[in-house]
Amino acid sequence: MQVIQLTDKNEQFNEAVDLYWKTWGEEGGKVFYEDAMVHSLQDPSGLPSFYVAIDDRNAIIGTYALLRNDLNSRQDLRPWLACLYVSEDHRGQQLGAKLLEHGLKEAANRGYGSLYLTSDLEGYYEKYGWKQIGLAYGPSGDSIPLYENHTNQY
Repeated sequence: MQVIQLTDKNEQFNEAVDLYWKTWGEEGGKVFYEDAMVHSLQDPSGLPSFYVAIDDRNAIIGTYALLRNDLNSRQDLRPWLACLYVSEDHRGQQLGAKLLEHGLKEAANRGYGSLYLTSDLEGYYEKYGWKQIGLAYGPSGDSIPLYENHTNQY
């Protein structure tokens, strides 16, 4: 498995847009992901940045993104890890852990001391050193647990 940042608009980029949208988006919202991902190509060292895990056949088997904000009330925090996904046939192989570690390293390389995420998946992120530090609120007013992990180990 190899984790690569999407830096060119190519066939793999288009496949990634579809996967991000189908996994995380809403009906009719493909343009949201495509627009964000196309504009991320302008500054590969900035935010947002989109990543894919590929297998030895160059098939996409996982994703994550580093974002300025994950559409929640905690606009004071950044960067955010979002869109963590592992294909069903590759789950249980620690691929999610590898993507989380890759994200922490990328954040550290960009000078960030912490990385944040929100998730209602209980117990998963704690296994990998993430600490719940409170709640974040979405536009609807619903809350979701807020996690932080420090990048200083990288």
